Amino acid sequence: MKERVIETVVGFVVICLAIFSFMFFYKVSDSEKNGEGYFLNASFQNIDGLAEGNDVKLSGIKIGYIDNVTLENGTYFAVARLKIKKGIDIPSDSRAIVSTSGLLGGKYIRINPGSADDNLQENGKIKFTQSSINIEDLISKLMYSLTSK
Repeated sequence: MKERVIETVVGFVVICLAIFSFMFFYKVSDSEKNGEGYFLNASFQNIDGLAEGNDVKLSGIKIGYIDNVTLENGTYFAVARLKIKKGIDIPSDSRAIVSTSGLLGGKYIRINPGSADDNLQENGKIKFTQSSINIEDLISKLMYSLTSK
């Protein structure tokens, strides 16, 4: 009888710790998304591999995330809405590039800062963008050029 009480208490403690851990990690992971910042927009011809929640980095440091991805009517460009942390100013002539973390890593948007004196404002648009490079297309072009001779 005494063993069952100990097992019940230990089980209750384990369940309480699991619930506490879940709540803690949920709050920590969601805190960035609710933090203060401002939004920027960037249009890309191809964002293959990018999705909502992917990182936005400047000099290799995470400064925000992709909040939303939509398709622009008429041009069929992909518009990424970026949330940038408060206090980080992006020059108006900066460039947004779809990059990959290593050979097989995930994709993110890399900001190459420009040298303009003015900065992008809330809901501003990054004019200079570079789309995702499709490795499969590059390999097929290489194979075609090697076999066409």
